[in-house]
Amino acid sequence: MDRLAQTGLLPQGLGDILPPEAGFEAAAVERLLAAFAARGYERVKPPLIEFEEGFLSSASADVARQTFRVMDPESRRMMVLRSDITPQIARIAATRLKDAPRPLRLSYAGQVLQVSGTQLRPERQFGQAGIELIGADTALADAEVVTLAAESLRELGLAELAVDLNLPTLVATVAGALGFDETAVARLRSVLDRKDEAAVGPIAGKHSEVFIAMLRSFGPVDNALQQLGAIALPDRAQSDLQYLAEAVGLIRRHSPELALTFDPVEHRGFEYQSGVSFVLFAPAVRGELGRGGRYRTEGGEAATGFTLYTDTLLRALPRPQPVNRLLIDSNLPGGAAAELRRQGWITIAALSQPADLLSEARRLGCSHAWIDGKPRPVKIDR
Repeated sequence: MDRLAQTGLLPQGLGDILPPEAGFEAAAVERLLAAFAARGYERVKPPLIEFEEGFLSSASADVARQTFRVMDPESRRMMVLRSDITPQIARIAATRLKDAPRPLRLSYAGQVLQVSGTQLRPERQFGQAGIELIGADTALADAEVVTLAAESLRELGLAELAVDLNLPTLVATVAGALGFDETAVARLRSVLDRKDEAAVGPIAGKHSEVFIAMLRSFGPVDNALQQLGAIALPDRAQSDLQYLAEAVGLIRRHSPELALTFDPVEHRGFEYQSGVSFVLFAPAVRGELGRGGRYRTEGGEAATGFTLYTDTLLRALPRPQPVNRLLIDSNLPGGAAAELRRQGWITIAALSQPADLLSEARRLGCSHAWIDGKPRPVKIDR
């Protein structure tokens, strides 16, 4: 027993998903992929492990830090276990699908493994499902991606959803126009990410009022954009905000009920994004449902997309209705059992001849037992 207890232990951040959760997750992922496919996103399936240089060439610094590396005993080259699927999609688009017509719409689903968990997500292995729209650099493309994320989650049964919009390049754009060097921009981003208003002054000097005003201009997107419009921002920053406002208008055309907020100084987790980005939340659910945004592939193509995290998603979704599991005699003809399955029953064949079929059905977690040619409900002890 001691040996069994030891072999049952798993590394920190890893765990078994048991019934019915494993089936619930698989069904949710298939429904997401069906929603993506219905809107023209074709599925690709990249490998779990690949050569280091191919993966990291399209990965952000944060993804690289979270990636396990191993030596391939065949080629003696370094390989990585994927910590994110998006870099793999970018690689596929730039290589095997480089001649495919643009815009390229791709979807995916799979497991990823990361070096360490976070406070909000202690799991190191979890599922991702998402899409990438590659080769389109318009507000229409940004709106399509945000709208698809919201619609696919609603089709899963998630009634309440909030989208926090971001422009991760906005701080650098403003700071660069005001003459800040790269070191000062990095320091400024860091204090603004922490929402540390007191630390802005020593870095921004005479321009501190601009960045403090930006820091305070968060909340519902219309209010935030109105507040930002009152700040004397450089022309490039104003252009970026106008682009965001255009995307917001297009999103509302398709999803008028969607709650949209905007944080103009958020940068953490969006280091490789180059335009409109977003995070998906559900009320009363810990952690992000997913995130996405605009970026450029290694080949320079414009792209945008999103990734949903299935572990958080399962906590947000309503629990599935209990299924009708029917215990049947193993001697029941195959045609009769097949007909029961066509009617929606899950059939469990009894592998022995119990004296009391109802008691055996109860023991095996069945809702019904096949007795005298019909299903009989199992009385559940309370």
